[in-house]
Order: sequence, then structure tokens, then C-alpha cells
Amino acid sequence: MIISLVRMSVAENLSSISTRVTSAFAARPVTLSPATQTRLVAVSKTKPKEMIIEAYNAGHRDFGENYIQELVEKSADQEMLAKCPEIRWHFIGNCQANKAKALMNCPNLSIIETVTSSKLATKINNQSKQNSNVGVFVQVNTSGEANKNGLEPSEVLETVKFILEKCPNLKFRGLMTIGNLGNSLAASKEGANPDFETLADVRRKVSEATNINETEIELSMGMSNDFEEAIKMGSTNVRVGSSIFGARNYPAKEPETSGGAINTTIGVETVTNQMEKLSA
Repeated sequence: MIISLVRMSVAENLSSISTRVTSAFAARPVTLSPATQTRLVAVSKTKPKEMIIEAYNAGHRDFGENYIQELVEKSADQEMLAKCPEIRWHFIGNCQANKAKALMNCPNLSIIETVTSSKLATKINNQSKQNSNVGVFVQVNTSGEANKNGLEPSEVLETVKFILEKCPNLKFRGLMTIGNLGNSLAASKEGANPDFETLADVRRKVSEATNINETEIELSMGMSNDFEEAIKMGSTNVRVGSSIFGARNYPAKEPETSGGAINTTIGVETVTNQMEKLSA
């Protein structure tokens, strides 16, 4: 299947995935909301700008990056700015508080999907321009795995309230999760991912406590190997990479450090890599 994807153009792959997104959305229970089409975020990490421009010229606008430095370079690239003026960047990687300024200076930044603490929200808010339109998703660890980023479901409401009350330059848009790999693989056969159910349940609780209508709280869940099931379970935002741009070659990287200690926490980029390799 990988060979087939490589032979197809980015535009052809994008069209195929977009069709599957539309079909999955049409198959959702009528009781699910909102009624707007699920957003497809094309994850372009490690891929050259030429591929992004090809997808943009095919009509796509939402793109995701996992690494801040890569997003800084791509978003400020003069050719990208000239040829993709309406691009909407999503940051979907592990965001260290000390890199918040660089992230918030990225042109056309639309949504940060990985807010994991009030501290990080404060840093982002302080680096955001007044009346900023940058949205944020609170990342939730729905599987309970210790090696994944994200707040425990019971901690989410406190952070959401903090953003709403203390971060005037940010717009709370919704919740995000990376489901357990085993649950995601089983969901394609069994049709029920408990991690997605947990995120939907957290949304209901946030809605009740904040008086925000559920239809106004997005759910970012689903990647290359489980996005169709996620959409059928209410996802409003799916993240798909290698199925659009082809398999990735990752350069060797030094471990990230935080306060002098090696950071061994697995972020969205690491889990995404594992899941996309299995689903490619």
C-alpha cells in the first residue's frame, strides 16, 4: 500500500482521503453534532514545501506540524507566504513553555492542539497578540498511559476554566487526544474506541460546567489508521499525514531536555509516527 501511495501524487492522495472523510461523516449517527463537515488536517512534518504547495493548490488549507522549528521555518518561508496566503497552520506536537514565543510568532498560526497545563496556556497567552484569533485545544490523556502527554480527564475542566478566565488572547476551541494504539487498531474491527468515548464524555462535562454548547467544543481525534471510526464517533478534526504525503524519513534527533533532564514523554508526533507506520 505504501508503494501505491508514493506513486500517486499528493493531490490524488488528498482527494482520496478527503472522499473517505466525507463518507465517514455521512455515515455518522444523526444524533451527533455539530453538523459541519469534519476538518482534515494534512500533517506535513518532515515534508518539503513543494508538497504542501501542491496540496494547497488542490484546494486544501489546514496543515499540521509537530516540531516548532520546522513550523517556524515553513510558515515564514517567502515562497510559502506568497503561494499559500490562506494557509492555516495547526501545531500538534509537544510544546515546551520556553518555545512559546517562537510558536506564537509563526504567520498564519490557526490552532495549537496540544495545551497540557495552565502554565503552558499562560505562556502562550502572554506571547499572543491582543485580539489574537489563535485557538487552542486542551490535550487529554484518555488512555491513562503514563508515557503520553495530556491531562487526566478529571483535570481538564480546571484548565479549560483557566483558559476561559485568565487567557483573553486565546480562544478555547476544544479537546484533543491520541488514543491507545491497540484500541485504535481494534476499533477498525469492533467499531468502538473507548478513548474516543472518553473524550466525548469529557466534552459533555465541560459543556455542562461552562455553559458552552457542545456543538461549540471541537473534538480532535483520529489519525491515519482510525480517522474514519473517529469521525463516526463525533470527531470534528482529524490528523492524517503519511497517507497524503507518503512515508517519512526521520533524521536522527537529540533528546529534548527540560530543566537539564531528558524528556522521555511521548508526544503526539511519536505516537502518530507509530500509528501511521502501521496504517500506511
